[in-house]
Amino acid sequence: MPELAAHVRYVPVNQVREITEAAWATPGAIVLSIGEPGFALPRHVLDAGIACLDRDETNYTPNAGIPALREAFAARFREQQHVQIGAERVYVVDGAQQGLHFAMSLLLAPGDEILIPNPGYPTFAMTSRLLHAVPVEYPLYPENDFQPHIEDIEALITPRTRVIMLNSPSNPLGAVISEEATRQLVGLAVRHDLWIISDECYEAFTFDVPHVSPARYDSDVPGEARVFTSLTLSKTYGLTGLRIGALVCPPGLEQKMNNVMESIVSCVASPSQYAALAALTGPQDYVSHARDHYRSNRDAASAVLSGKGIPYLGAQGAFYLWADVSHVTDGDVRTWVRKFLADAGVSFAPGTAFGSIGEGWIRIALCGGQQDLLDGVSRLPARV
Repeated sequence: MPELAAHVRYVPVNQVREITEAAWATPGAIVLSIGEPGFALPRHVLDAGIACLDRDETNYTPNAGIPALREAFAARFREQQHVQIGAERVYVVDGAQQGLHFAMSLLLAPGDEILIPNPGYPTFAMTSRLLHAVPVEYPLYPENDFQPHIEDIEALITPRTRVIMLNSPSNPLGAVISEEATRQLVGLAVRHDLWIISDECYEAFTFDVPHVSPARYDSDVPGEARVFTSLTLSKTYGLTGLRIGALVCPPGLEQKMNNVMESIVSCVASPSQYAALAALTGPQDYVSHARDHYRSNRDAASAVLSGKGIPYLGAQGAFYLWADVSHVTDGDVRTWVRKFLADAGVSFAPGTAFGSIGEGWIRIALCGGQQDLLDGVSRLPARV
């Protein structure tokens, strides 16, 4: 048979899925390797999706999404980030991952470079490679609390650099980029005439620090604005399987956005859109309950790690803990997590799933039940 295209043959295995699927196949395993909210969806959200089907409202919607949902996303962004955007800049997408692919499709030509965090979410590199672009990793070091440093990023900029990828709150780190650093990063993009794609999947979940979108510091003048913001309801409301998010574009790109949206997905399923509308405009108890649960789990798991002498990054957001288990991994955390699953019945995501700086680290998901979380973390070998 003919060969696949080279850029597909060399897309790496997603190590998070690798260990998680092994855990799902292991009877009785405690699965702490994947970020899947575990609460039942609010009834009014389910009812809205069901009502859409009952009305047989199953035809195409506009490329950009139903108007009411676009406005609901815009209203939330205005309220949360004090950015005066209109619904015309909001494009409803088939989950944040499709939104990222959408943005990169607009901005990256073959051979262009995109600066991505290391450690960072695996699909940042995977998606850019599928578009024949070149991912270039900027380092997030433990000694800097895994915060980006402007000098480290600026040193990597070349004539082929087109995009800086930001992610705050961070998956896998739980780190939140400060307001001042966010302002400086936008300034860096302006100086070098670069785009910014800001992945804000976990914007609803920060602890004692604010989430600040780079869009706050972007221009509102067409031709000068440069920030694309990727949002999702997968984490905020637990709608992972409904595949619903939004991509907020700079002003002046609306027609181009429509053209590209048509070629990628046409439009998002209407029942998912109406469920999302109900989530955004209805009671917000789910979000506040989830935030309290993740904070409680973070504190409880952190106490166990501290008792075992295991270093970790104090999570400021998202629902993950980033822990240093290099004392037992012998320089190969990917192999160690498979062995630990077999021996101890617990799965963690290996740090190398997120980049080379993740060697010796694991990501612990905090979104499930607290007893399972504590049982799993308590099985980690103490650092002596």
